[in-house]
Parts: sequence; structure tokens; C-alpha cells
Amino acid sequence: MKIFTATQIREADAYTIQHEPVSSLQLMERAANACAQWLFRHFEADRPFYIFCGMGNNGGDGLVITRLLHDKGYNATACIIHHSTKASPDHTANREALEQQYPQSIYDIHALADFPTLPAGSIVIDALFGTGLRSAVEGWMAGLIHRINDLQARHTVIAIDLPSGLLADASSARMPVVNAHHTLSFEVYKLAFMMPENAARVGQLHILPIGLHPDYMARTPTRFHVTDAHMMRTIYQPRQPFAHKGTYGHALLIAGSYGKIGAAVLSAKACLHSGVGLLTCYVPQCGYQIMQISAPAAMCITDPQETHSSHFHETQPHTPALHQFRAIGIGPGLGTATPTAKALELLLDQYRQPMVIDADALNIIAAYPFLLSRIPHGSVLTPHPKEFERLFGSTENDFARLELLSEQAINLQLYLLLKGRFTAIACPDGSVYFNSTGNPGMATGGSGDVLTGILTALLAQGYAPKAAVLLGAYLHGLAGDIAAARMSQEAMTAESIIDCLGPAFLQL
Repeated sequence: MKIFTATQIREADAYTIQHEPVSSLQLMERAANACAQWLFRHFEADRPFYIFCGMGNNGGDGLVITRLLHDKGYNATACIIHHSTKASPDHTANREALEQQYPQSIYDIHALADFPTLPAGSIVIDALFGTGLRSAVEGWMAGLIHRINDLQARHTVIAIDLPSGLLADASSARMPVVNAHHTLSFEVYKLAFMMPENAARVGQLHILPIGLHPDYMARTPTRFHVTDAHMMRTIYQPRQPFAHKGTYGHALLIAGSYGKIGAAVLSAKACLHSGVGLLTCYVPQCGYQIMQISAPAAMCITDPQETHSSHFHETQPHTPALHQFRAIGIGPGLGTATPTAKALELLLDQYRQPMVIDADALNIIAAYPFLLSRIPHGSVLTPHPKEFERLFGSTENDFARLELLSEQAINLQLYLLLKGRFTAIACPDGSVYFNSTGNPGMATGGSGDVLTGILTALLAQGYAPKAAVLLGAYLHGLAGDIAAARMSQEAMTAESIIDCLGPAFLQL
């Protein structure tokens, strides 16, 4: 699914109006009806509704919602906020329609002092500002937003299109913005919805279809996308009937140190459960028995060091020839000892195929930044936010961090996967994908190690790096969603994600 800018969304509306054809009033009716149907499904008619309507088209949506609620017997009041002396034509038309049918339902607010007293348990609908907002809300309207936020503890707040005060395409981190429990948006995601800084503003997001013209949606290019099941089914490669283990590649996993062999085990198990043909694990001596017992399907080679790895390169007689591996994953539980850092440098010089780099391997690179330029093009780096900051520096907000992520992916010709609620995957071609699967139960130790194993397995099977990173992130999150449904977010562990990789593949 594409993510459109505010400008593109307005263009999609205009294109639909021109080519369906449909009037702007009819399109507004369609959007408001989608919201009203959602409200009917979630709330009974015994709760009062207060719809705060601005003077633009977002307010027009609110006026139509008020009328539709009344049509169903709901008690609804349109609180029209006169922040401007001029209303949009569609707003004016819908106010007139509401006045004709339900004149008692309109309450005009000209100043903050006019703010109504709401009975307990009211449903507050925010329809003040939509995607047309381009700067911070100021003056008494900022005070009104704060007043609505004061209601959140005692009432349910629902934003229409996006929470008022929130900019669709830029940071609103220090601006007055409505904090909604739910946001009912239309047709496509906005970039603002994907940013951690807006989590408390957006609340639970619901994307409602309103029938924007499919030609515009298909033909209009965008840098930003959200992954979905349809996209993954076009990427997924089913097993072939005459395949053998060599068909699906030999992967090398370099992981583990004293006290962190569990990270290597989790990554190995995830790799084995993601379709790799053969897996060799390179671990320090202290991990040999643990790995052989925990993952018997994997071959195991040990480093001469007891507690960490320091020799994984072809110049040592006890290490395998790197050319036999179709993919290498490195980093889970690896440690950052100086000999390990030197060995990583040698590995990057000798292995020139795309690899998966995670965890302590990223921390080593952050400590020795010259290694960034030695990473093979097409490799996948999987930092969490702190690791990303160590690698590339801090930014003032999430939008700036996203741009930095994309810039670095282009400059270094790498795939950068920034972990989070909507994991962001920046590609060397400038495109950015947000992963749609996953849940807070995956915020548990070892979850990232599992992801490394999945990605390494997909690369080894011959998936192109872009396909591997998109599919791997989606499967990782989907397995986490299945695990959460089976045992709760609180009870699930990284091993639960591995256990649910099979059902995740079956969904594809």
C-alpha cells in the first residue's frame, strides 16, 4: 500500500471527483458515512456525541457525521468552531443541510469561554483540521486543543482523518495536537501515522476505504509504502518439487559469546525454521555443546577462543572457506572484544556478497566507522533506534531520523531496517517501506536475533536483498502476531516467534 503526501491525497480527491465522476459533496458524504458506520459498530446510542467541527472540509465531514448519527437515533451535537470568518463551500452546504433537519444539534463556539460542559462518558469527535494544515495551531485554537486533551481521561476521543494539529508530512513534536484514542483515516496511511513521536496522538488507527479512484492510486509514484499480505505473496517463492537442500543455500551464522550463546541459538533456530538448506554456526568454544544440543540440524564450528570469536576469516586453517556460503549473518550475542572487531574487519574485506549485520556487529561498526564503507553493497543492517544513533548520529525528531535513514541507505547502497512498531526499511533506490505486522509483545530479549536468522535464511535461499528484507520483516512480525494471539503479548518470548514461523508461512 502506498503512503501519499497531503498534496497527493488532495489530488486523489480531485481526480476521483473528475473521473468517477462524483461531486465533492458526494465524496464528503462517502467519507463521513464510512466514519459513521464505524461509530455505529462500536458505540450504542445511549452515549452523547460531541462533534467539534472546524470551518474547512474536515469540519464538513463532522457535520455530515452529526446528521448521520441523528438519522440513527443518536444524540449528537455539532460544536462549530469559528476560528475563521470564512467556511469552505462544502462546510457551508452541510451546515445548511444539518440546520434543516436537526436545527437543535448545532452549537456555535466563538471563543474558548464557549466550550461546553460534557456529561460523563461522552464521545468526542475531533473534526477541526485535516490534511490542509501546514503550520502549528496558535491562539485560542491551541487552547481549545488542550481543552479537548483534558477530556481524554473521562471521555472517548476520536479524530477524523488525522488528529487536529498533526502535520501529515512533517514533525509536530512540539506542537499542540489532539490526543485521540482512535483515528479514523481514509484510504491510505499518512507518513505521520508511522512515526513513534505521534503514537499518543493517533491512538488506535483505522484506515477506512472511501472509493478513491483506483487509477490515481495505481499510477501515482511515491517513496513510501506499507507492506501487506498481497505484496508478500508476490515476493514469496514456494518450494519446488525437485528441489534439494543445496537448492536453498548454505548459510553461515557468526554469533555468540560467553553468556550470550542463547542469542546464537535463537538466531540459528529461526534460520532453520525459515527454509535454509544448510546452516553452519560459528561460535566460541563455550557454545559448542549448547549449539549442538539446541539446534542439532545446524553444523557447528568453534573459534579457538573460549569466550568470544576472533578468527572467522579464510586465512585461518580452522575456519571454512567463505565462498561456499550463499549468505552470512553476523552479530547476535557476538560481543565487542577488540579481536572480534579485527576479525569483523577481515570478514568484510574477504566476503563481498550481501550479508545480514545485527546487534554487536553494528556496535563494532559504530566504534570503527571506517568499516561502514567496507560493507558489501546490498547487505542488510538491522539496528534498533539506539544502535542507529550510534552508527549515524542523533536527530531532532522522527521525520529527520527517517530522512537520515534513507540518505544513508542510498549513500552506502545498503538496506537499513530500523526496528520499531512500524519497522522502517530504507532501500538503496530511495524507497522506504514500513512493515505492517508485529506487536508490543515482540519487545522482548532475543526478538532481534530471530529476525537475523530469518533474513539470513531468505538470502541463502536466493531471494534478492530487497525481497528478503521485506518478506523477512513481514514474517517476523506475522509470527509475533500469531504468537500473541495464542498466548498473549505478555507471555510470549522470542522462542514463541520461532514456534509460529510455520503458521506464518502457511498464511502466505
